[in-house]
Order: sequence, then structure tokens, then C-alpha cells
Amino acid sequence: MRLAYFDCFAGISGDMTLGALVDAGVDIAVLREELTKLPMTGYRLEAQTVKRGGFRGTKVDVIVDEHAQPPRRYTDIVAMITDSTLDPAVQQGALAIFRRLGEAEARLHGEPLETIHFHEVGAVDSIVDVVGAVIGLQTLHVEQVMASPVNVGHGSVRTAHGLLPVPAPATLELLKGYPVYAGIIRKEMTTPTGAAIITALGAQFGPLPLMHVETIGYGAGGRNPVALPNILRLIVGDMIEEVETAAGHTHHAHLHQH
Repeated sequence: MRLAYFDCFAGISGDMTLGALVDAGVDIAVLREELTKLPMTGYRLEAQTVKRGGFRGTKVDVIVDEHAQPPRRYTDIVAMITDSTLDPAVQQGALAIFRRLGEAEARLHGEPLETIHFHEVGAVDSIVDVVGAVIGLQTLHVEQVMASPVNVGHGSVRTAHGLLPVPAPATLELLKGYPVYAGIIRKEMTTPTGAAIITALGAQFGPLPLMHVETIGYGAGGRNPVALPNILRLIVGDMIEEVETAAGHTHHAHLHQH
């Protein structure tokens, strides 16, 4: 079983996810090419190597032409993905992530899903982050997603709804039922987009399982705090199955390798 394990020791966001995938071997040219299948323009995707807490990582930025972008509702985003020429599996994954985002916002604001306007998550960069994350995981032939407990940060964050506590209400709503902690950094470490990506893709949460590590990606966030490298670590490889024999010995057997 081909596994992607997200080590969220410094949280997770959309751009950190894309950075980790590119750092783990997803060609950014492939991402750009696949993303042209979306009926959306007015942005460009760039990657650079940066340092966070002394460690190198890949920072992926979505540079948006603000003037070219209309306001978007949940239904607009669904139509955009559905009308695209993206692979059906990519469409399905992206729609699942946006549905989770939309349902969280709808519950928080007491509005129907259809009328939800996206603020932070409706911007072009979040559409690129979400669709790009699904494309990247497909490119790496990932069949199962797992994650560590999630560092959400603490303090407060300025949003379109004013000053809000960290984790932001949408982030906390999305991580309901999953293991989280505040960590030592007084900042927003996990965004709604990051929380939606790992939870919508059916991630199991826990320690690193028995696996054959093939590639490791380091995706950098925008800030560089002193106390903790602002990096999402992505570990990709094959899970190893433990087989109990009749004699009571444990043998490790690969399910399969790519």
C-alpha cells in the first residue's frame, strides 16, 4: 500500500502541502500543466528553496492577479471543478475537500451550503492549493494518507470576519474528531485549507507506521519562527504488512512496491 504520511509538527496549510509534494518529487511543471485543465486564469505558480529554522524546504507560492478574480461561492467552485478536464479521480478528491470546507463554514455561519461565499478559502490560491494537492498525491501514486496529530498553534488571527482565536473556528470545526494540540508558537500553524485537505482525503491519524521510506519532502510555510522550523514533512513509501505465522513469529512482508 503506497502511503503518504503528513508529519504536522508545525501544522499544515495549502501552500505547505504543495511545497512538500514538490519537494518529494512532484514536478512543478506537471502541476502547472494539470492545473490549466481548470477553467481559471489570473495566477501563476512558483517554487523556491528557502530555509526555515536552519533546514531547507520548498516554498510554493500562488501569485494572483487580484483584479482578474470574481467573488466565488461554494457552488461556483464546484461548477469550476466539475466543468474542468481534470482526471475524474482528481475532481472527486478536490470536490470532497471543498465540500468539507463549505460544510464547516455553513455550520459556523448558520447558512445553507449553496449560499456560502468563501473568504480565505474561496481565493484562487486555495483552489490551486486544493486541486494541486490532489494532483500531487496522484502523481506520487499515493493510495493511503496518514498524518501525525496536528499542531494548530494558539493566539489570535486576523480574518475577513475580524480578529479570531487560533485555531480559527473553521480549522477547529474541520479537525473535530481528530488529534490536535496547541504547540509552543503563538501563531496560526494550521489553516482551514490544510485541515480540510488531510481530513477530506480519509487520513488516519497516529504515529508513523511500519513502512519502507522512499522519499521525503519538506514544505515550507510563509513565516520563519525561531522556536520551531515552519515545515510540513511528507514521508512517502510503501507500508509493510506484519504477518503472524503459526509458530508465533512476526514476519514483515511488503504488500507491493512501485
